[in-house]
Amino acid sequence: MHVARSFDINPPGTEPADLKGGIIGGTLIQGTLKIGDDVEIVPGRRVQDAGKIVYEKISARITTLEAGGQSVESVGPGGLIAIGTELDPSITKSDGLTGTMLGKPGELPPVVSEFTMKTVLMDRVVGSSSELNVDDIKSNEPLMLSVGTATTVGVVKSARPDLAEVLLKIPVCVMPGQRVAISRRISNKWRLIGYGIVE
Repeated sequence: MHVARSFDINPPGTEPADLKGGIIGGTLIQGTLKIGDDVEIVPGRRVQDAGKIVYEKISARITTLEAGGQSVESVGPGGLIAIGTELDPSITKSDGLTGTMLGKPGELPPVVSEFTMKTVLMDRVVGSSSELNVDDIKSNEPLMLSVGTATTVGVVKSARPDLAEVLLKIPVCVMPGQRVAISRRISNKWRLIGYGIVE
């Protein structure tokens, strides 16, 4: 599941005994989830380890499920769902987990800091007031990449006419064949220039 939202539903001043766990919202893309399932969230939480920034996965248990405004016992792909967990609400508050991926332990795609993608560029830049043509992607160029619900900057390590190898500032969970939206900085704004297919 791509995590689109995460929040804390406890009003200020809630007594510790009455606190409810963090809520995660998004769309299930494959499989099923049911109440009581153990899940993992990756890349997870950003922590510092011996001066280096690393991401550690988060484990949680599902306590409630809601789909279409109704409480349900299990959910399948499609539509928006809200998952109640036993997570500390400070982890989920203010969309803190947006851009992560949730799934059964050991079944999630790998978390990567770089990947190669086949690129498909548009003829014209989207959203620009003037008619700008899209130039080829160049080596060492920074690109904004949207992978599922995650957004990260990738610096192009090597670029060929229809392939680009990118090094990511923030790691992402990605599946081979997944489509990635590619934006380029033009006049101090990120503008959509095409998409990539992860190899």
